[in-house]
Amino acid sequence: MALVIGRMKDADWPAVRSIYEEGIATGNASIETELPGWKEWHEGHLRCCRLVARLEGRVVGWAALSPVLSRSAYAGVAGVSIYVSAFVRGRGIGKALLRALVEQSEGAGIWTLQARIFPENTTSVRLHRSCEFRIVGTRERLGRLNGAWRDVVLMERRSKVVGV
Repeated sequence: MALVIGRMKDADWPAVRSIYEEGIATGNASIETELPGWKEWHEGHLRCCRLVARLEGRVVGWAALSPVLSRSAYAGVAGVSIYVSAFVRGRGIGKALLRALVEQSEGAGIWTLQARIFPENTTSVRLHRSCEFRIVGTRERLGRLNGAWRDVVLMERRSKVVGV
């Protein structure tokens, strides 16, 4: 089975949404509890950096960037979202997606990538570390999920080719 990383198309939304739903259901992938519709998701993410991973033509993972701040001085800073379908986790798909996202972000002039991860999601923390993200700090009790306060680890990756 060959893994193919490619540009996300509008038609991929149902699969992307389903994988996102799986992540939300774990309780350790997102503070969100409700899935957005296509319009909301589309408007909240950069158009330049949206990827899907396909195995035998089936979307099994996705990665996208969202703006962190609206001021033009921060146009080169973006937030990372990355999700892999439960039935293929542990096969290196997340790493392939994140590496491709880093490459594509640099081609788009982005100099800093940020990831906000629950500390309990040790797999995601390890994945980001393996792609040269570093822990900047932990934001304590940043949000509530199902009535419980959750901490968030802030990780970032500075490009070695953009903004140097």
